[in-house]
Amino acid sequence: MRINLTKKDIINSIYMQIGYTKSVSENLLDDLLSIILNELISKKKVKIPKFGTFILRNKKSRMGRNPKTREEKVISERNVILFKASKELKNYINSNDRK
Repeated sequence: MRINLTKKDIINSIYMQIGYTKSVSENLLDDLLSIILNELISKKKVKIPKFGTFILRNKKSRMGRNPKTREEKVISERNVILFKASKELKNYINSNDRK
């Protein structure tokens, strides 16, 4: 079963835990995501201690194939974002004493 965490859920969580208004909580979240995105674009790497590292990597163009029709197409060059979880995050996910 897959449950999505929405932006609204995060805003409500900030509102409930910190006590800011929902509009301030939304601005806080938007600013945080904007900072991460801008740093990722400019420096190609963003490390958040005890959480993980986002890396921007360029993938070269290559030949690909549609599995249904077997038609070959060129997959264009593009940037992809990779995420590598920190040891602390992995240990937390795998620990039995989480709340």
